[in-house]
Amino acid sequence: MPGRALVPGALAFGARCLSSTRPTTEGDFLIAFIVGTTAELIKIAPVFHEIRATGADPHIWFTAQHTAEVPDTLADLGLPAPHRWLASPTDVGLEAPGQVPGWAWGIARRTVRNRAEMREELSANGRPALVVVHGDTFTTLYGSIIGRLLGARVAHVEAGTRSGSLLSPLPEEANRRLAARLVDLHFAPTEREVHNLRRSSGVVVNTEANTVIDAIRLAMERQAEPSEGERVGLITLHRFELLQRPEKFTEILTALRRRADDLPLVYLAGGPERERIGQLGLGHLFDDRFRLRPKARYLEFLPMLARAELVVTDSGGLQEECAYLGVPCAIYRERTERHQGLGENIVLTGMQVSALGAFLDNYESHRRPSALEQFHPSRKIAETLGALGYC
Repeated sequence: MPGRALVPGALAFGARCLSSTRPTTEGDFLIAFIVGTTAELIKIAPVFHEIRATGADPHIWFTAQHTAEVPDTLADLGLPAPHRWLASPTDVGLEAPGQVPGWAWGIARRTVRNRAEMREELSANGRPALVVVHGDTFTTLYGSIIGRLLGARVAHVEAGTRSGSLLSPLPEEANRRLAARLVDLHFAPTEREVHNLRRSSGVVVNTEANTVIDAIRLAMERQAEPSEGERVGLITLHRFELLQRPEKFTEILTALRRRADDLPLVYLAGGPERERIGQLGLGHLFDDRFRLRPKARYLEFLPMLARAELVVTDSGGLQEECAYLGVPCAIYRERTERHQGLGENIVLTGMQVSALGAFLDNYESHRRPSALEQFHPSRKIAETLGALGYC
């Protein structure tokens, strides 16, 4: 059946889920979030809290795609420690494409070995359980497969984003297209993503915005009042497709160093980025005007983002955060699957330094008012799951 809007599709979906089952009682476990990155934790946090506020007891199953920043992220967003690890945690998680096969094999072995226990845990009250995945990482796809293997329904938050090319971004576009074939309930951020899912099976619900908007509000509520600081440009460049292209990575860092004479820039770099800078001999580009700093935890990063003069990034998640905050932002990618802010405060450079230069010459004209208070997608997700009897 084609993808459909909430009414009447979700009611039919709920009827299928709830027939011949007993009512939910407090403490029943019906929902498992399968996530594996800090970005996924950030975006599911407000959904988790909205569901928990209904009296349900959702759990987090973690695949350890990221591990180094996980404790800080959990603490910052008020999330519990993962109830179950689906892969053996390492000090830093995945840092290179070559690590993916071994990591995936480890998840497969643990899932097969523990599948009876996991299935019993999900179905403790005799009702169909729900596995929730997010976004477009390897965890999104593997989590959808695990949900199916355990006999659970699968819901996908941030469903329906498409770039139009399987090769860009790689592997995200393939992950989300494959996951869409396994999902029963698609939570799409806007009408555009709903349209992308028109041929998908299952029910499609338009949440009207990405849950990152709720995550920003949640983090701002939990942080201390930020002190005023220097206004700088923020840089985050971390994607494999950029780091694995030495000429492109060198080109953009060199261009940013030249621009730092006009506006101080801060590059928040994780381990893989710093290692790549060392391998390519680019350390000489950084000084008191173009500063290399470790990645900041989320509650520290948000005040920096809110004060930023501009942002240059290859992160789709940061594109959305800037779109909602109205901060001028250049996306250093060939394509983006996200449309939020494009033509307004967001500029897609196509990985062209000339396009980046044009943005930097006139970035202030791209500033827009904040839209933080306009949408509440996590609440809509929780209300939908409540209507279906999950919370």
